[in-house]
Amino acid sequence: MMQKLWQKRPKLAYSKDVLDIVQFGSSAEEGKNPNDLDIAVIFNKIPLKEQLNQAQEIKKQLETASEIPIHINSFDLYSLFDNSNFAKENILFYGKSIIYGDDFSKRFALSSKIQIYYSLEKLRKKDKIRFNYMLNGKGGEYGLLRKYAGELLKPGLIEIAPEFENIFVNAIKEFKVEFKIKRVIIA
Repeated sequence: MMQKLWQKRPKLAYSKDVLDIVQFGSSAEEGKNPNDLDIAVIFNKIPLKEQLNQAQEIKKQLETASEIPIHINSFDLYSLFDNSNFAKENILFYGKSIIYGDDFSKRFALSSKIQIYYSLEKLRKKDKIRFNYMLNGKGGEYGLLRKYAGELLKPGLIEIAPEFENIFVNAIKEFKVEFKIKRVIIA
């Protein structure tokens, strides 16, 4: 079950130096069972010691709203986008703003998407039909695309929100079809 702290939008006390508080990592993805919540506190340019102190205060507040432990990181915009920061792609691509209750990438006028390319060539006809039902639904039941606001861009290519990647990948793997994933950021 996803720990949707970003959807709860807990009331937090924080300084004007905080640009955003972002939930990222496995806790921001559907279909995963995280051991902890990964939180990034993004600051304006302030001294590192002050960042760490404020981040710990925010962590204490978030711990009252979470059932699992919280792992907190603090960044200013420069350190967030630094080449040595291995978490930057995950924060930008999968991150959910706890302050605004939506995708962190929207703060930069960007949108993150997952594109899944798949081929049904090696499937038997009845399995191709079952695959279609899985995506589009059958008999009044919603398929994955409608249930998770995905889009069939063309035959063999679907586009979904990043938090649903695990759900779609697991469903596609059941059919043993060839597929590949492309992560896209759209301006």
